[in-house]
Amino acid sequence: MLIEYINKAMGKAMYEKLEDGTYCGKILDCPGTIAFANTLYDCQNELKSVLEGWLIVKIRHGDRLPVIDGFDLNVGVPMVAVHG
Repeated sequence: MLIEYINKAMGKAMYEKLEDGTYCGKILDCPGTIAFANTLYDCQNELKSVLEGWLIVKIRHGDRLPVIDGFDLNVGVPMVAVHG
């Protein structure tokens, strides 16, 4: 289920070749996911790694995840009570 969500999110990734020849990748539906690398391939891999870390933090904190292409990962994700 998580792998399918990651694949759908990666399918929405946007890449840009920067002036210095490096690449920048973002997933707008997942705010804060951004990666930079020397090649497009490396940028894709880095962005996937960033997305995975982003998901871990969001799930750990009980944050609601964006629904991507109708795929709602919030269904069945236990919400964590935050004390403090």
